[in-house]
This record gives sequence, structure tokens and C-alpha cells, in this order.
Amino acid sequence: MATSSIPQAGAPPSAADTRLAAAWMPLAWFGGLLLILFATIVYGMAYEWVTIEDMGHGMCVPFLAGYAIWCDRERILTAPTQPSWLGLIPVVFGFLALIAGIRGADFFISRVGFMISLCGIIWTLAGMSFLKQLGFPLFILLFMIRIPTFLYSQITFPLQMLASVLAEQSLTLLGIPVLRDGNVLELASQRLSVVEACSGIRSLMSLSLLSLVFGHFFDEKRWMRWVLLAASVPIAISANAIRITFTGILSEIKKEFAEGFYHSLEGWVIFVVAMVCLLATHQLINTIYGRFQPRAAA
Repeated sequence: MATSSIPQAGAPPSAADTRLAAAWMPLAWFGGLLLILFATIVYGMAYEWVTIEDMGHGMCVPFLAGYAIWCDRERILTAPTQPSWLGLIPVVFGFLALIAGIRGADFFISRVGFMISLCGIIWTLAGMSFLKQLGFPLFILLFMIRIPTFLYSQITFPLQMLASVLAEQSLTLLGIPVLRDGNVLELASQRLSVVEACSGIRSLMSLSLLSLVFGHFFDEKRWMRWVLLAASVPIAISANAIRITFTGILSEIKKEFAEGFYHSLEGWVIFVVAMVCLLATHQLINTIYGRFQPRAAA
């Protein structure tokens, strides 16, 4: 007669359960203390996820990182744990970054300090090998942090100009008269300004995150996630240019189509199109890779 695999009440914990508790309980304890110490910093990040549209993707990042750890928990637990006092160096450095960020009113330094201290705690309690196993989840946690203000302007302005140029060329090819003055498109019916919100940085950040997550969960080749990350940049830029072009076309039909709800709907539709292009790029790369595999084996 087959025996049931359901554990009986009062049964002693298995070796796997004991190892799981031994590995994660100290990390959970000191991780909780870290959250308390950086509570105002974490709250500031969470507040921006809700209030700043460019950081809307940030609220999904902790769940994605946690799910990635859960899916790879068996592989992670097989990593050797070798606690090292060297991990205290980044812990202390992260605390100093917290103080420097608060004293200098620099949110970016404090938030990076939180990530550095988190890595230092894992290194101290479990060792470098264990930390490497958590490399991908820890890396995508960086998407929680907003780009520094001085760097944000250096990125968005070139994106604004590039999107304006591409939209101008597209509208001209479609036979719609347009005159560009910097980031302003003069149409027959109205003037379209490609402001920071239309630079495409929002879709670029979201699509970059999705490319890494998709490559991690749906492809065993580690290099694929970085290839998709690189491909997400031109896809996001092209999609934003298409959005501006589409807005210009609709504004010639009816001015209200370029404002309010319709403008937001266009953004969502174009972002879905960008996601489809990313999936098609993944399929194309795998097709090419599959054709070259037999030759490499031969």
C-alpha cells in the first residue's frame, strides 16, 4: 500500500526545511532592521512610485524580485554559505551614504546606500557565493530608484529632440506638412510640443525592466536578457516616435484626439505594440541562434 506524502502533525522538520530556516531567518531579521533604519528612504521611494508617472513601474519591482527568488529558491539554497566579516565594509559604506544623502539632501545617494547595505548584509551572513546567486533579483531592485535630477535632464532632452526629428520625418513621408523648431512641431491645425513627459523615458524604463524579467523567466540563456535589454532601447525610442507621429495625424483629424484620455490611450496602445516588438525580437534571435547551433556543434 502506498504511503501518503502529507506530513503528519507534530512530525519533525525535514532537512530541507531546517536548511531553509537557517539560511533565511538571519537574513530576514537583519533585513527587517535595515528597513527600519532606512524607513524614510524606502517611504520616499514608495511615495514616488505612486505620485510620479515615470516611476510607476517601481511598485512592481519588489514583487518581481521576490518572485524571482522564490522560483530559484532550490538553486539558491544549494549555494555554499560562508559568512564573511568583509561584508561589513559595504554595510558601513551604505550607512555612511545614508548619512551623506540626508545631510546633503541627495535622495539618490541614500537610496544607493540602502542597496549597498543590503548586499553587505547578505555577504556578511551568507557569503559571496550566496550573494552571487541573488545577483539578478538585486540588480532589478535598482529600477526602484529614480534617476538623479541632473542626469535625468541629460537623458530626456536628447530623447525629446530625437523623437521630434523622427516624428517630423514620419509626418513628412505621410504627406502631412510639418515644420519643426527644436522640440516643437508646427502643424496646419495646431502646435505640438514634445515635452519631457513625451521624451519616452517612461516607456524606456518600463520596457527595459520587462526585457530583463522576460529574459530571466522565459529563456534559459543568460545572455538573452542582456540582448533583450539592448534591443529595448531602440524599440522604446521608435515606439515613442510613432506615438508622436500618430498624435500628429489624429490632431489633423480632430484636435481633441491629441489631448486628455485619447492621448493617454495612445500611449498604452503604443506601449503594447512595443512589447509585441520585443517578443518578436526574442523569437527572431532564438530562430537565428537555433540555425547556427547545428553548425557550431558540427
